Amino acid sequence: MRILLVDDEPDLTRALAAMLRAERYDVETASTTDEAYAALAEREPDLIVLDVMFPEDEDAGLELARSLRDAGSEAPILFLTARDAAEDRVAGLDLGGDDYLTKPFDTPELLARVRALLRRNGAQRSAALERGSLKVDFRARCVCWNGAPVPLSDREFCLLESLATHPERAYSVAELADRHFPEAASGAYAVRTYVFRLRHKLGPEAIATVPGGYRLGVP
Repeated sequence: MRILLVDDEPDLTRALAAMLRAERYDVETASTTDEAYAALAEREPDLIVLDVMFPEDEDAGLELARSLRDAGSEAPILFLTARDAAEDRVAGLDLGGDDYLTKPFDTPELLARVRALLRRNGAQRSAALERGSLKVDFRARCVCWNGAPVPLSDREFCLLESLATHPERAYSVAELADRHFPEAASGAYAVRTYVFRLRHKLGPEAIATVPGGYRLGVP
């Protein structure tokens, strides 16, 4: 599941992104509404976690939600904000938000709301992907190649999972590094190392090299 996290507080954004990635979500971050629009223009996420207030406008998050709904977007929106007045919650929900959680919040409650929104909007991905010699069971977190199970480390599976969730999409090395190795001194090196490991275990055709990055292979 792909989540777009839009918030201008860098410490909070890093912590939330790490927490959601630990739950196996594919997280992209944006610190401004302009960055959010750019990310949304590329592809629609399964869920948007959106602050209401930004330096450029205290209602910028609300305007982003309004614009998305006016454009026909059906992606669920979870407002995450310090504004806790009843009129703020009403405004957020009336402008297209699906849920509204105030800061500070309890982590288990946030994760429960994320799961509920993904279920409610039918955003759960397919249980498995079969493509050529490759089979990925997302729920069981297991992989088969030519019918034989292949043991993968947690990091190996997470990288393959990103590619398999959107098998026709190309990912840049920088994007994969940011999502899977944000703590690494050289995320690009880590990505290339794990791609090498996956190809060694699954076959060289399992992951295709594209300009600047990778996509799932095995056509």
